[in-house]
Amino acid sequence: MKHSFIDKYSGLNSLVHKLDPRTKLISSLAFIIAIVMTPASNWKVYAIYLITLLALVYLSRLPFSYVLKRSLLIVPFVFIIAVFVPFFKHGQEAWSGNIGMWHIVVTYQGLNVLINVVIRAWLSMICLTILTSTTKFTDMLKGMYLLKVPAVFVQILSFMYRYLFVLVDQAMRMQMARDSRNFGSNRKLILKTMGNIIGMLFIRSYERGERIYVAMLSRGYNSEIPVVNKLRYRLPDVCFASALAVLIIFPAVLWW
Repeated sequence: MKHSFIDKYSGLNSLVHKLDPRTKLISSLAFIIAIVMTPASNWKVYAIYLITLLALVYLSRLPFSYVLKRSLLIVPFVFIIAVFVPFFKHGQEAWSGNIGMWHIVVTYQGLNVLINVVIRAWLSMICLTILTSTTKFTDMLKGMYLLKVPAVFVQILSFMYRYLFVLVDQAMRMQMARDSRNFGSNRKLILKTMGNIIGMLFIRSYERGERIYVAMLSRGYNSEIPVVNKLRYRLPDVCFASALAVLIIFPAVLWW
């Protein structure tokens, strides 16, 4: 089976797709750092960052609906984590009430922090979506390796990408086998069967990893994976990095 949910649109032909993976990695990291470091009160800077990201989506020819759906995946998790901030942040009272034995107070400062955290996470997710959708995962790993990212980390990501699809196929086959045996609707049986499937999938994954490692050792594996450096910086990379640096620094200097 073929799965392309990680770098589905990485094969498109656009200016952003043609950039060196190292340029996109460094630019994305710098952009996310700028987003995180922007003070909560500077909404104009956030607006400029959003416009910049939308322009990159347009230049990369990615479907806006696809980028929006991917970027919104992180919002519920961030909201669940930060939803309690308005109740504990001291400041001007926005709402108060009693829930049972507890007196609940919501402050404007807490609400501001909550909204700020969600916006930061959303903008960062848009940036990462553009990065992963315009760069083949193998090229991204090569760029990380050439940027001196720890080799162990790069290899873990490489094996994850290579065998994640195998594990997904294995899980789909186990699910198909379960359904073909008239699974039923008993909740206790469902939980027991799902537990057995998860346990069996873990055991098969572990055994597969052992076999792969032994096969690698028999072929001379010495903890390093040779990488052929066919990447090189070009004029578009310099122009892109320079333009993005201006769009990051100028709003910060103007409104921070």
